[in-house]
Amino acid sequence: MTGARHQWQAEEQNQELTEGRMGFLEHLDELRTRLIRSALALGAGMFVAYWFVERISNFILAPTLRALAPGDALILTKPGEGFSFYLDVAFLGGMILASPYVMYQVWRFIAPGLYAREKRFVVPLVIMTAIATVAGAAFTHYVLFPTSIAFLGTFHSPAMKFMPRLEDTFDLYKGMMLGMVAVFQMPTLIFFLAKIRLVTARWLWRNMGYAILAIFTAAAALTTSTDAWNQVIFAAPMIVLYLISIVVAWIVAPSGTEPPEESRETTLRLVVAAGVLDHARRIRRH
Repeated sequence: MTGARHQWQAEEQNQELTEGRMGFLEHLDELRTRLIRSALALGAGMFVAYWFVERISNFILAPTLRALAPGDALILTKPGEGFSFYLDVAFLGGMILASPYVMYQVWRFIAPGLYAREKRFVVPLVIMTAIATVAGAAFTHYVLFPTSIAFLGTFHSPAMKFMPRLEDTFDLYKGMMLGMVAVFQMPTLIFFLAKIRLVTARWLWRNMGYAILAIFTAAAALTTSTDAWNQVIFAAPMIVLYLISIVVAWIVAPSGTEPPEESRETTLRLVVAAGVLDHARRIRRH
């Protein structure tokens, strides 16, 4: 009975893979459909965000205004800079609002190549994406950006007055925001990769040293200054998220999985050993 059940499950999985195969043109058509729907969701999110653009703008600019001297304000140096700022604010808000739906479209695009048990991850994937997006945006607004702008605002003197441009300030804010939102998706990505057995907690733990080196390298490249404190603030959430990802991979990993690195090393050793034995046999024949 058990053997028959395993055979039935294997046939079902093979059927799912056969049904999930698509031609190249079908893939392009599917990709176009998902991109169009994501763009429509982004447009709808921008419309909603623009309806409250004044409030959102005041919320975004509050950390910068606190770093300025009393009575000072951000300056506009180009015609249309204020309007462009409002459009950028609407775009940023639309991205945050549409991100769960966009992630769902990404999932629907890759779902035909997955097993039925792997397709059940869509609900936790969308929920985790939404939570990570909000967490990354909140960390940027309340911790990372205020600390960075306050540090940059200390470089003033009687000969130099700190008067940042609106466009430059928002570009800095937007870059940090998008970067942190992407970084905060790390546990979500690891959740998915662990579920489909591409990574394990053990493999992530073994390579944590390389991960920390890469994190500080990225922090040094993305931070706004050479100040070590700002680099630590930028790198700290990445390290915490990496540790959380290890816990996530350990919790959700299916039983009986082998670390990918060990599997690749074992396969490589077997191939090398087979090659050496074959070469030795040829030498003995000659």
